[in-house]
Amino acid sequence: MNLLPQFELLHGRALWLLGLALVCSLALSVHAQVTGPAAAIEGILQDGHGVPIAGASLSLTREQDTREKDSSNQIVATQTVIADTQGHFRFPTLSAGTYSIRATIAGYDEASFPSLTVGAGEARHTTLTLNMRTLKKASKPGSKSTSMPEFSDEPNFTVAGVTDTTNLGGHGSDVVVRNREGLAKATAALAESPQPPESLAATEKSLRAAFEKDSASYDANYRLGKLLVEEGKPREAIPYLERASKINSGAYDSEYELARAHCAAGDFQIAATEARALLPQHDTGEVHHLLAEVAKKRSDPLEAVREYQRAAELAPIEQNYFDWGSELLLHQAAEPAVEVFSKGRKLFPGSVRILSGLGAAWYAHGSYDRAVETLCQASDLDPTATAPYIFLGRIQNAEPTANAEIAARLARFAQLQPANPWANYYYAVSLWKQRKSSNDNQNLPKIEALLQSAIRVDPNFAAAHLQLGILYSEQKSFPAAIAAYQKAVDTAPDLPDAHYRLAQLYRQAGEKSKAQQELQLYQQTSKKAAGEVERERHDVRQFVYTLRGQPPAPRPQ
Repeated sequence: MNLLPQFELLHGRALWLLGLALVCSLALSVHAQVTGPAAAIEGILQDGHGVPIAGASLSLTREQDTREKDSSNQIVATQTVIADTQGHFRFPTLSAGTYSIRATIAGYDEASFPSLTVGAGEARHTTLTLNMRTLKKASKPGSKSTSMPEFSDEPNFTVAGVTDTTNLGGHGSDVVVRNREGLAKATAALAESPQPPESLAATEKSLRAAFEKDSASYDANYRLGKLLVEEGKPREAIPYLERASKINSGAYDSEYELARAHCAAGDFQIAATEARALLPQHDTGEVHHLLAEVAKKRSDPLEAVREYQRAAELAPIEQNYFDWGSELLLHQAAEPAVEVFSKGRKLFPGSVRILSGLGAAWYAHGSYDRAVETLCQASDLDPTATAPYIFLGRIQNAEPTANAEIAARLARFAQLQPANPWANYYYAVSLWKQRKSSNDNQNLPKIEALLQSAIRVDPNFAAAHLQLGILYSEQKSFPAAIAAYQKAVDTAPDLPDAHYRLAQLYRQAGEKSKAQQELQLYQQTSKKAAGEVERERHDVRQFVYTLRGQPPAPRPQ
């Protein structure tokens, strides 16, 4: 038997397998050299006071001689990311090496952070600090230089006075006018201070112990007084801050906190006097903001808006821009409010409430599409923030049909916050308005389930009961509709629409006395609601303003 052919065959197969193994080994070796375990650089971007900076653009470039360049011989950035609402950023899937990061955002000086070295598989954590741009205005001799965004140009408007809004009427339907006023108030409410955290109780206990140990200490009195103001206990705070001011006469910190405490306690004249006494030596945005708060609480909106403006000029921070813009919006100065919020948006692109205020201002201006676009952007900036969704829901309620962009955000609202009654309610109304006709029953089970979910969370949610009654009524389920309407008026007796719809159903059912009773209640509640709206409009006076480059608006007769 000739074994040579078999030997040659086996030998050839062995050589082929050996070659394949060498190729695989080489390929794995090359792949390991090219990629290796991925590295990452992450961290927080903050300002000089340790406050996170949201919305900044960060570009990462590898520092080596062989780094990639484009056709103009410029270094190509490896990655670009945007800092989130907490200032966090992350560059993933990096190879080992040394990198530099360049950070840019309006209102801050550009900065580069070189020589950040990471090894294969390493996650490098770092904190980067950006400095705010300094004001171009010359500082007073002996004053401390400030570091903040630049107030680059003068406002294009002048607020000249106030007038009674009941003389002016409104443009568009009464529903839309009331909705604009409601959005303005909701915007102003975003400026309200949140409740102090419970953890302050432990801090208060330790500060009281420090005071008991040394009641003559400036620091012990000042720190305890300041904390009590922050906890919403201004009356308790005043004696400690007065004592601190006597111990260290002329100390700015204790004098400012004392004025703030008097303002919070309702001693507005005293607060104004104390705050103005600080101005010769401390003409700061902080003091002018306090003066604005005092003027606002004293029902002097013209003085308040001027002080908010001065505060923003001296300290162009997010809080000052927001308060300035919301005060203008609250008093129906839509065009100036749009200008202020627009400037605030450029300086603070990561601020959800600035964007929300701008959306409300566009709506008050009558620019529906811009309002929706801006509020959608605010919602996308931080999908967990509730305010943009609520604003979009309110706008939707005043419109006869659904807007696709609003509908998409309200669907996300319900998905992200299923335990929020407003999320369920607004999504239900959105689906209701998306129906093609009264015979379109496709989403009715889902709409009913959403409304029931809202009511389970908040049994006194009158608007949800009302909408549920409308749904049952259209389905000809009249007993269920009557029960829903009755629940709505039980929880909100002054709801005119529920009384009117109940009257119609009772009339159809032949219950004339009940129908007449509900119709009378409808007329009474409608008249009462109209009177409350007029009184509120009278209390909230409108700013009279002029825009530069345009003829002054005529004063109402």
